[in-house]
Amino acid sequence: MKIKVLLVDDEKDFIESLAERLELREFDVKTALNGDDAINLIREKEFDVIVLDVKMPGKSGIDTLKEIKNINQLSQVIMLTGHATVESAIQGMKLGAYDYIMKPTDTEGLINLINKAYKIVEEHRERIRRAEIENIVKKHGW
Repeated sequence: MKIKVLLVDDEKDFIESLAERLELREFDVKTALNGDDAINLIREKEFDVIVLDVKMPGKSGIDTLKEIKNINQLSQVIMLTGHATVESAIQGMKLGAYDYIMKPTDTEGLINLINKAYKIVEEHRERIRRAEIENIVKKHGW
């Protein structure tokens, strides 16, 4: 099964290029150019990992992160940041982001981070499945 990734950044050329590189490596990639579009996509589809720019016009990456975590706490968020917004990326981690990566981003480094974040998503899903099975077993007295 492909890892479902959402890329959120207002730099259209950057995000399209990154999406192509990830798709070549068998990721299922969607893109959004702003926080509002990202939130709409997240309400429609579950993403494993979201790569989110900290600094965007309109809704900031931090505000978008807060909404993402209200919609789907399992999704792991990697903040994309320039030197001027490292403090914001750290604030994002305090709000539940998995990690942050500097722009311009190294594709291999980002792929490694996405894969690590995905492992956490899968571990959480597995724990939830086990708890649900345990609950069913208890309920039926098996």
